[in-house]
Amino acid sequence: MITLDRLGVGRPVPFGPRDDRSSIATRRATAGPVMAASTGLAGDEVGDPRLHGGIDKAIHHYPAAHYAAWAADLPDLAGRFTPGAFGENFSAAGLTEADVCLGDRYRVGGALLELSQSRQPCWKLNHHFGVRDMARRVQATGRTGWYWRVIEGGAVAVGDTFMPIARPHPGWTLARVQHLLYVDTLDRDALAEFLALPGLTPSWQRLAARRLETAAVEDWSGRLDGYSR
Repeated sequence: MITLDRLGVGRPVPFGPRDDRSSIATRRATAGPVMAASTGLAGDEVGDPRLHGGIDKAIHHYPAAHYAAWAADLPDLAGRFTPGAFGENFSAAGLTEADVCLGDRYRVGGALLELSQSRQPCWKLNHHFGVRDMARRVQATGRTGWYWRVIEGGAVAVGDTFMPIARPHPGWTLARVQHLLYVDTLDRDALAEFLALPGLTPSWQRLAARRLETAAVEDWSGRLDGYSR
């Protein structure tokens, strides 16, 4: 049985060398219940709505299992790697990117959730942890976490069970998606299959279509390195 171990909500504050707004360090634990709606959790806000939040990124989930791996990789920062450290809304043990697929639906408390996409790490992680290449480490390891859409709103609380409801794309685990996005980046057959998936987010539709059209991979440096370049 997989349960919601930590529920976090927060509001954006100035962050980073240019005072960009972010909630990565302000999502405090609450037992709930908290209402989940199509645009996210009640009381939770994002700093840049162009890139975060919205229907396709309503709730950010980070697997609790990854924290031990980060502590082993970066022992000087081991004390920081506890649930909530990645600014997530949900943390739970028992689900990782290898266990979930695009489009998976779970009932959590009174809400019905659908897995929309994995998190694409950005430069804010570098500043948050004080590790110059943290975003690149997150991408390379595949320990990214993911986002939920809220299909049916309802209250969620710590201790609620993740009840699997549907798995429309069993061949597309997030681990496979990440391999396509970041490793075997120009596999045309896989890109075409990926692009055809019902419910694929518009940003990923554009990414797959552009790779198929240009036979080139987009530049990741701005997203991963940002102001730390």
